[in-house]
Amino acid sequence: MLLILYDIGECIRKERKHRKISQEKMSKDLGMSRSTISQIEAGIVQEVGIRKLIRILDYLGLEVRVRPAGAPLKELREGL
Repeated sequence: MLLILYDIGECIRKERKHRKISQEKMSKDLGMSRSTISQIEAGIVQEVGIRKLIRILDYLGLEVRVRPAGAPLKELREGL
């Protein structure tokens, strides 16, 4: 579970930086603390609600996909 949170946080951080949005601006726009954004990006947040995560992803134009555990990623299969 920790690896998943780290991966999600890293994707959020990369997209935020790509869009040249500061943590401060993002936190103000979303009504969250900057420290929460920072902890989510670092994958060390103690708890993050799904609604909060969806708001962040929507803000950055990202989404989460659900698939059966252990199933190969469709994107990798298509590349073979």
